[in-house]
Amino acid sequence: MATPAPPRATGTPERPAFALHGLVGLLLVAVLFLLAGAGIIGGVAVGSLWLIVPGVALLILGFLSWSGMFILQPNQAEVLVFLGRYRGTVRKEGWYWTNPFTSKRKISLRVQNFNTPTLKVNDAEGNPIEIAAVVVWRVRDTGRASFDVENYPQFIEVQSETAVRHIATQYPYDVGVREDQPTLRGSADVVGTELLRELQDRLSVAGIEVLETRLTHLAYSPEIAGAMLQRQQAAAIIAARSRIATGAVGIVETVLKDLSKSGHVRLTADQKAHMVGSLLVVLTSDRGAQPVLQTGASSP
Repeated sequence: MATPAPPRATGTPERPAFALHGLVGLLLVAVLFLLAGAGIIGGVAVGSLWLIVPGVALLILGFLSWSGMFILQPNQAEVLVFLGRYRGTVRKEGWYWTNPFTSKRKISLRVQNFNTPTLKVNDAEGNPIEIAAVVVWRVRDTGRASFDVENYPQFIEVQSETAVRHIATQYPYDVGVREDQPTLRGSADVVGTELLRELQDRLSVAGIEVLETRLTHLAYSPEIAGAMLQRQQAAAIIAARSRIATGAVGIVETVLKDLSKSGHVRLTADQKAHMVGSLLVVLTSDRGAQPVLQTGASSP
C-alpha cells in the first residue's frame, strides 16, 4: 500500500530576492552602451553590417538593462516576479539592479490606519447599537499580501467590518443581568484586546500584522436611544438615592450614639423613633427642610 503524500503547505511566504547594488547595474549598462556605440560607429565607418547589427542589439540590451534599476525608500519593499513565478522580496532601502525582465511591485511597510464605517448591529442582549472602530496595521509578509489574497487593502476592510460585527454581538452595551460581565461601554480594554485577537486570526492569511484596535464610536441606535437614556437616568437616580439613604442611616446612628454617651439628653423609645424619622426626612429630601418650632408646652 502506497504511503500518502504529506499535505502541501499553503500560502506564499516571503523570501529574499536576488538583487545587485545599483552601481553594479550602472556599470553593466555603461559597458553595454560603450560596446554598442563602438560597434555601430565602427560598422558605419567600414560599412559592415556584421558590426552594426550586434551594436544595435547591444544598444537595445542596454536600454532593457536600465529598466532593471529600482530604488527603495525606508519601510518599502519590492516584490519581484519572473515569468509568472515569485522570485522574492527586497526589503532594505537603497539602489538596486535586478533582471530587467522581472516585473516589480512596490509595497508599503509603513504603519497604516483603517477606520471602519459606523455599523448598526445588535449587542448580546439584542439591543440595536451603532459601533465603529479603528484598526492599526502594517504588512508583515509581502509574499502572502501579494499572492494569497486578491486585494489586501480591500480584504482588510471587509474582515475588519466582519470582526467588529461579531465582537459587538458578544458583549452587552451596558451592565445587564450579570454585573461582572464585560460590556462594550465599560470594558474598552477587554473588547479592544478581543477584537485585536480575532482580527489578527482573520488577517494572518494575508500577511498582515494588527498592532492595535480601538472602538471609536459606540451609541444606541436612534430608535431606542431615548428609552435607553431614561433607563440610564433612572439607574443613576436609584444609585444616588441608595447612597444618600445609606449615608443618612449612618449619620442617625452616630447622633444616637453620641447622645447616649453624653448622658445629658435622655430620650424615650417614641422620641428616638420620632427623631430618627425627622432626621431621615431632612437628610434624604431633595428640598430644603422647613423647621417647625414649638413655642408652648404640650398638654398632658
